[in-house]
Amino acid sequence: MTEIHGTVAPGFESVRDAFAANWEQQGEVGASVCATVDGEVVLDLWGGTATYDDGERAWEEDTIINVWSTTKTMSFLCCLLLADRGELDLYAPVANYWPEFRAAGKEDVATRHIMGHTAGLSGWDAPLEMSDLLDHDKLVALHAAQAPWWEPGSASGYHAISQGYLLGEIVKRIDGRSIGQFFAEEIAGPLDADFHIGTAADHDARVAHVIPPAFGLGADPDAELPDENSIAWRTLSNPMMDAAFSSTTGWRRAEVPAAGGHGNARSVAAIHTLTANGGMANGKQIMSAEALDRIFEVQAEGFDQVLLDTELKLGMGFGLPSPMLPLPPESKVCFWGGWGGSLAIADMDQKLSFSYVMNRMEASLTGDQRGAGVLLATYAALMA
Repeated sequence: MTEIHGTVAPGFESVRDAFAANWEQQGEVGASVCATVDGEVVLDLWGGTATYDDGERAWEEDTIINVWSTTKTMSFLCCLLLADRGELDLYAPVANYWPEFRAAGKEDVATRHIMGHTAGLSGWDAPLEMSDLLDHDKLVALHAAQAPWWEPGSASGYHAISQGYLLGEIVKRIDGRSIGQFFAEEIAGPLDADFHIGTAADHDARVAHVIPPAFGLGADPDAELPDENSIAWRTLSNPMMDAAFSSTTGWRRAEVPAAGGHGNARSVAAIHTLTANGGMANGKQIMSAEALDRIFEVQAEGFDQVLLDTELKLGMGFGLPSPMLPLPPESKVCFWGGWGGSLAIADMDQKLSFSYVMNRMEASLTGDQRGAGVLLATYAALMA
């Protein structure tokens, strides 16, 4: 049996059991899970091993890891905070803040289109390599000059990597700081949350390396691939993502605001405590409750053009209850997950912030059964 470390509040012991079962039933290697209710930690657990270049070490209390698209939720909060301060109008043209973006028919594209994956900029026309993802300026210049791939606002197409650079440039044009610096100074720092968009060298010794999925887009010779001219293929194949690249020094140092954040379940749950509690966390009011209500302004609903066969309901950045997250439609819950399985949930009705992160990746882009099982156990304990 894998030893599980950490703390569980009375009534949540069954969540520890569900978490431990992931090693016995789901092939878990190393992971952490954390939840807060009404701003108080009710579970903070970790276990297993973290894979490093020099062999296996235990997953420790302060182990952090690349959480892929769970990072997007941090970028959303940065934009919502600027909107709360009156510095960013989510419905105004992006070109108001970033004049070069007006080119090629994008004069009416607004930040809300980027937040909701409807901007038509889910990928790049120019051929790219993984190393290009470290060059923010190159990528935003390409998108500033590029025409949308579909009519902005008409449908969603998951902006898997591009969304972060686009939002990052908007934050930089408005505030002057990079989105990683803005996030660190305005959100993570005040909350004492160990989450980084652009991870400094002094954290390297405790970064767990991801264990890439057995199969990904283009890796399974028996899998049916999307048509080469489809939005899905053009988005996900340029560049073809290599999960192992996240273990390079360059990736850690770079700000990749849609996929490159490093943290653990404790830090993700700590940050989204503010999302679940009207902008309040750690005794600090980071933003207004009204700012967070904007999450529920629906931007797209239906089948996504990139996450094929996935029916989504997308708010201002976050996913909302839908077939992908089958909660009652009126539930005031928002979420997103990361490639391989990481997950962040903020339930404003229950004032619950939940997060799960791990090192062994599944092929899923937006979560898997390991996190879902522990989440369901958390809800069961909460409702008992």
